[in-house]
Amino acid sequence: MNTEQLIRELSRDVPRVSRHALARRVVIGLVAGGLASMVLVTLVLGVRPDLQVAMQGFSFWMKWTYTMSLGVGAAYGVARLSRPDPGSLRALWWLAVPVLVLAGIGIGELANAPPGEWFAMWLGQTWKVCALLVLLLAVPIFIGLLWSFRRLAPTRLRAAGAVAGLAAGAWAATLYCLHCPEVSALFVLTWYSLGIALAAGIGALLGPRLLRW
Repeated sequence: MNTEQLIRELSRDVPRVSRHALARRVVIGLVAGGLASMVLVTLVLGVRPDLQVAMQGFSFWMKWTYTMSLGVGAAYGVARLSRPDPGSLRALWWLAVPVLVLAGIGIGELANAPPGEWFAMWLGQTWKVCALLVLLLAVPIFIGLLWSFRRLAPTRLRAAGAVAGLAAGAWAATLYCLHCPEVSALFVLTWYSLGIALAAGIGALLGPRLLRW
């Protein structure tokens, strides 16, 4: 029996897998974890009472655009790194674009505000808890992504863990926007990003342990 015959024999009774199976599994993990985080936001933190008014302003959509852009890009990275051969990951450099755009908005805010207000814009009212809350809300989403990886085959475990943490942190920050009253781009750039970065860092540490197969 030659190699081709052996391959045919081994694959004869293997069921076909949908080409969308990987994406579907990642989305299920994200949605399941996101629903758990949403419950925490609504029942524990509480949705801001002026949400309808806030959604008519620029600041709310600025935050959502930033966090969702990172979340979509990181989810793409998760899908790539869940394969044995993820190929080129150069597209992940596009994750720097929303960061740079938000930094530009923050510089514009500083340019149009008196220097005496800069410190208050940076710290806001919730800087002490913002990054921690984003990190805690990321936990259920990260667990959902770990479930997704169970039937996948990542080989770059540290990178996969980091990107999964990044995705969890970004989508957690997106849900946190429903509670957070802050309006400054400088605040979001600093404290939201810190929470997301912490989630990515912890994911990188846990990846080799939790994603091994």
